[in-house]
Amino acid sequence: MEDNGGAPSNLLDDAVGALAGRFVAVEDSVETSAAFVLHHLLKRALSPLSPTVVLFVSFAHPFSHYDRILRKLGCNLAAQRDNKRFFFFDMLMWEYQDRDEEKTRGDGLVALYGEIQKLISDLPEERKNSVTIMIDDVSLMEVAAKGSTNLVLDFLHYCHTLTSELGCSLVALNHGDIYSSTERPTLILQMEYLAGILIKAEPLATGLAKDVHGQLTVLNRGDGQGSRYKLCNFHFKVKENNVEYFFPGSRS
Repeated sequence: MEDNGGAPSNLLDDAVGALAGRFVAVEDSVETSAAFVLHHLLKRALSPLSPTVVLFVSFAHPFSHYDRILRKLGCNLAAQRDNKRFFFFDMLMWEYQDRDEEKTRGDGLVALYGEIQKLISDLPEERKNSVTIMIDDVSLMEVAAKGSTNLVLDFLHYCHTLTSELGCSLVALNHGDIYSSTERPTLILQMEYLAGILIKAEPLATGLAKDVHGQLTVLNRGDGQGSRYKLCNFHFKVKENNVEYFFPGSRS
């Protein structure tokens, strides 16, 4: 089970709780990015007292982007990669490969899952059930799959099976507003259905504020093993080296 490496908890950690065996769906918009949530959960997973191994699948940015940001947060991804606690799958060029056939694109995602599965099977026995798979981001995976929602959903389902079979965690970021023209966006609905924890970053209903960058809503459906269903809502402010979380009305 993950911990915070001795660091004091915050409202986000309290709302999320333990991640072992859970699927965490993170939704944001162009106006209000939730990238900081992914960075926070990544740092938390790689904390010194945590045994977690992270498999990071990136369709959004190269390794250097995350390494630079996490260094500001006090986490050295290059060192964690050398220590075999952080594995990075750079998918930025994937959309330019195998561009002709959907079957080939599907084979590409199956091959990616095969790499993830093999990497987990090759881990020391004591670490196989302490794995977190992170995806940044699902909307770009869909673009790379030439708009095939079914291929992306199949991949997510494959990864989701690992949460029940091995106790792995799955964390996936998606942009809700890109589907605003779709009446019932299948991908978003399926992710929300599968997720044990749903985190939404949204702008303030009252508009922009100097000391508040947005609000987070965390729906935790409970794990059936002691943790109960709960819904939390709080504000956040993204700073250079950290993020502040606070309840509405607690700041002037």
